[in-house]
Amino acid sequence: MKQEKAVVVFSGGQDSTTCLFWAKEQFGEVEAVTFDYGQRHALEIECAKEIAQELGVKHHILDMSLLNQLAPNALTRQDIEVEEGEDGELPSTFVPGRNLLFLSFAGVLASQVGAKHLVTGVCETDFSGYPDCRDIFIKSLNVTLNLSMDDTFVIHTPLMWMNKAQAWGLADELDALEFVREKTLTCYNGIKADGCGECPACQLRNRGLDEYLNSKKEG
Repeated sequence: MKQEKAVVVFSGGQDSTTCLFWAKEQFGEVEAVTFDYGQRHALEIECAKEIAQELGVKHHILDMSLLNQLAPNALTRQDIEVEEGEDGELPSTFVPGRNLLFLSFAGVLASQVGAKHLVTGVCETDFSGYPDCRDIFIKSLNVTLNLSMDDTFVIHTPLMWMNKAQAWGLADELDALEFVREKTLTCYNGIKADGCGECPACQLRNRGLDEYLNSKKEG
């Protein structure tokens, strides 16, 4: 794949940044695409810009504000609390259709820039209950995307079967652990690096990091 080109769906968070490093190892040319959907913290987009610039990756930012209008939730509204779902309910941070739309538009962009590969950081192991992070959804969308554009895209999900500790391990393998830890934004309260430590995203991220660092010491 070293002669081929990829587009990475990129938020500036831990998972997508790890995937960006992974893609740079796998492909000869990589571009990143970030979607501005009126997310709770505009700092996410600034963070994504800074990382792409530092890594020398061409960066596209696409306006997806329509998603904000259609799907009010805790990631797009300050007045909606971040809450984990109970009794099979989806968490308040779920944005209906987000990955469907992001990957579809990433496919359109890929067709324009001559890329056959799409990379996304979705994960079924630690997916917080989001249905559009499941492997079956990605496989289905890959078929649909190719049929819709009569093309042969491949959607890559390097983190699909990894828990957060394993995702940190992959970042370490790519010599990017400290970069990912210090320069990414995963926190629902908009705090870079280790974040607020209290929101569900920070708890998942930091628990995974502790687990990985402890296993590394023991190993």
